[in-house]
Amino acid sequence: MKRICVYCGSSPGKGTKYQDAASATAEAMVARGHGLVYGGAHVGLMGLIADRVLAGGGEVYGVIPRSMVDREIAHTGLTELHVVETMHQRKAKMVDLADGFLALPGAYGTLDEWFETLTWAQLGIHNKPCGLLNLDGYYDGLLMFLDRCVAEGFLKQSNRELFLVGTEPGELLDRMAGWVPVTETKWFTRDVR
Repeated sequence: MKRICVYCGSSPGKGTKYQDAASATAEAMVARGHGLVYGGAHVGLMGLIADRVLAGGGEVYGVIPRSMVDREIAHTGLTELHVVETMHQRKAKMVDLADGFLALPGAYGTLDEWFETLTWAQLGIHNKPCGLLNLDGYYDGLLMFLDRCVAEGFLKQSNRELFLVGTEPGELLDRMAGWVPVTETKWFTRDVR
């Protein structure tokens, strides 16, 4: 994995634990030679992880819609900043640039990007590793919901296993590096409609 796309909050979160986790993720990425692909902003956890990767000598590739550049939240000190027209273009470009995907704590935007990446994996559009950093139980409720989706027949167990979960960034990145994609020739059949 040369580049990891990190989805995370445009806010710093309460307290310092989320910022500490973003810093630890940046350090683990730099130590393993991974560049960062992210949403291109200088605010919140997004800006923090970009700054830490850059400070460690790593490469950082941002992808941001023009409307956000116009609001002056684009990070101006990146290795490369890709300015796109739409959020859809942003997500597609991030997937193209990255060799793996990692979600840190965040809210709507983080989950939107991460779930679209998982959906694309489910559909066979990519077979890159996906990870979820479940810091201090932040995503426990989401994981329980996904288990409920399986139990209620809306999600196959094999698709529930399309991503790895960890509580420590370095360990999770190491597991992602050893990822073996789940391969199914069909994810649905006509009789399941």
